[in-house]
Amino acid sequence: MRLAGRILTLRKMGKAAFAHVEDASGRIQLYFRLNVLGDDAFATVKELYDLGDIVGTEGTLFRTRTGEITLEVRRAVMLAKALQNPPEKFHGLRDTETRLRRRYLDFAANPDVRQAFSVRSRMVSEVRSFFDERGYLEVETPVLQPLYGGAFARPFVTHHNALDQDFYLRIATELYLKRCLIGGFERVYEIGRTFRNEGMDRDHNPEFTMLEAYQAYADYTDMMALIEELYLSVALAVHGAAQIPYGDDEIDLTPPWRRVRLHEAIEAATGIDIYAFPEADALLAEVRAQGIAAPERVTWATLVDELLAERVEPTLIQPTLLVDYPVALSPLAKRREDDARMVERFEAFVGGLEVANAFSELNDPLDQRQRFEEQARERAAGDEEAQPLDEDFLLALEYGMPPTGGIGIGIDRMAMLFTNSASIRDVILFPPVRNRESE
Repeated sequence: MRLAGRILTLRKMGKAAFAHVEDASGRIQLYFRLNVLGDDAFATVKELYDLGDIVGTEGTLFRTRTGEITLEVRRAVMLAKALQNPPEKFHGLRDTETRLRRRYLDFAANPDVRQAFSVRSRMVSEVRSFFDERGYLEVETPVLQPLYGGAFARPFVTHHNALDQDFYLRIATELYLKRCLIGGFERVYEIGRTFRNEGMDRDHNPEFTMLEAYQAYADYTDMMALIEELYLSVALAVHGAAQIPYGDDEIDLTPPWRRVRLHEAIEAATGIDIYAFPEADALLAEVRAQGIAAPERVTWATLVDELLAERVEPTLIQPTLLVDYPVALSPLAKRREDDARMVERFEAFVGGLEVANAFSELNDPLDQRQRFEEQARERAAGDEEAQPLDEDFLLALEYGMPPTGGIGIGIDRMAMLFTNSASIRDVILFPPVRNRESE
């Protein structure tokens, strides 16, 4: 029998030594004896082997008197010498600072952290299978874009030396995936890294993983069914049931999920009818009356978004679809035919987290131009996250995009739910941290 792994425990005695080694499959006890290894090899074990070393061994399995499976080592070789002492003898690294800065130690010290990433991997595999089985084509769109768009966010900017041109790290994949539909693909999706130059908190990270999917001849009601079916499929694959624990709650992902109109949810939580205050100044006064801080220069749309984030989202523990958003919050979504103030859009919430955003996609190039122009006015009024006018995308729309349902799904937040993690940093392998020099 040949085994290899990292030394977790080591007891050295006169003519014998015991150790536990661990690899990805588990841990096992090693038994070193002088009269089996010989003088030189046993001396090497006693003098050079330490906690954290990675060793290879060969020997015979047996059970100790206490019933523990053990390898009696007949040959041992040092595979990698650890020059740093392992944290807390590998019995649990708890300091958050060290966990984030030296993530590899977190993995080594905390098996539950490694398990969370195993769950995430199975989750992503199930997500990919879900879309593949429904005839979606997985594609890859540019990470470096000459103009960013598809979301309300500030981008990261870089420079391409050969072209002598600034580029942006994408804030969304939406506008390129829609170009695919204009070109004749009818079902596409992409799972990829997305970048937004924004703050960090329990459910936001400047670099994150997003899935976006678009289906021709569909609308946002089709996307409602899709998100419900997807979450149920992942729950059954990862947990074996539609019910999952999250924090102090048990969440039931069984479809159909509750549906509530956005303005009705805000009014129920705050008493404010947002459509009764169509001007930013009037709505600002009502928002401040609720005790919610807001700057002087703010748009009507950002105030509505603040009401949603502060008073509604934290209450949406069981799966809920907030539907029919204001036009001002949704420059890429199709208007409702029965109410021009609203668009066919929903956001999905589970465990107090926004987990998906979906539209009946706007495919009218003239209306889209007007929306972009309104966004330009919002930028001039001080909204740094308003979307820029994208002439190339408008030109593509003029060639005709079929009626389309589209959805964006946060993979990291999905992982938070399915691993019962309180912070997005717990499901990102190497989250960013501030340099020590700048603290």
